Amino acid sequence: MPKPVHPDRRPAVITGASSGIGAATALALSAAGHPVALGARRVDKLEELAHQIREAGGEVSAHALDLTSDESVQTFAAKVGADLGEIEVVVSNAAQLGPGAIHEVDSARFARELDVNLVGAHRLVHAFVPAMAERRRGDLVFVSSDVAVRARPFMSSYAAGKWGLEGMVNALQMELEGTGIRASIVRPGPTQSEAGSDWDEELAAFVITQWVRFGLARHPRVLRASAIADAITAIVTAPRGVHLNLIEVTPEASVEDPS
Repeated sequence: MPKPVHPDRRPAVITGASSGIGAATALALSAAGHPVALGARRVDKLEELAHQIREAGGEVSAHALDLTSDESVQTFAAKVGADLGEIEVVVSNAAQLGPGAIHEVDSARFARELDVNLVGAHRLVHAFVPAMAERRRGDLVFVSSDVAVRARPFMSSYAAGKWGLEGMVNALQMELEGTGIRASIVRPGPTQSEAGSDWDEELAAFVITQWVRFGLARHPRVLRASAIADAITAIVTAPRGVHLNLIEVTPEASVEDPS
C-alpha cells in the first residue's frame, strides 16, 4: 500500500527522466522541495541523476519504466508509491521521435511511436489518476510540442501523436473539472535534447532544410531543457485556485542589428 502523505509534501513522478527535459525537470522539482520519482528505460542514467539529487539533499526514487507496457507502468507506480508515498504530481514527458516520410514509414513503426507518445501518456493517467481523484487533489503535466499546432514534415508519427495527446488532455481537463486535479500542457518549441541525436546526419540535414522550406525554422535559436523545466515547475507550484492550462515556450530570436 502507498504511504499516505501530507498535502504539503508532494511527491512527483517524471517520465523520460534519463536526459533532456525530463532530467532538467527532476532537478527543478527537487530544488523546489518535491520528492521525485524518476522513470525511464535507461536505468544507469537514472541512477546517475538520482545520485546528483541525493548529493544536493533531495529525496529521490528511480525505477525502470517502459511506457509501452501496462505491466511496467503498474509496477513502476507501485514501487514509487512504496518509496515516496502517494504521488501528487505526474509529469508525462517521455517521447519517441524518428525521421521519415509518412508514406514510407511502415505501419508497425508508426504504431510503436504512437504507443509511446500517446498511449503511454494514457497508461500514466490510468495508473495514477484514480488515487488522485479519491484524495481530490493532484497535478498532471503533459509535455507536448509545437508540432501539435504547426505540424513539421518528415517526422513520421510525431505530429499525429502530439495532436492526439493535446486532444486527450483537453478532454481530460473537462472530465477532471471539480475533482481538485489539474491537467496541464507544456508546449515546447525547438529544445536542446537527445531527441534526434541518433539520426543519420544527411537525413537530419534534409529534414531541417524542409522545415526551413515551409517556414518552420525562421531562426536557429533553440531552448535549453531548463526553460521547459521552469515552465513545468510554475504549473505545479501555482497556488490552489489557479490552473495554468497551457504554457507554450518558444526560443527568442537573436536581437538584430537595426543597421
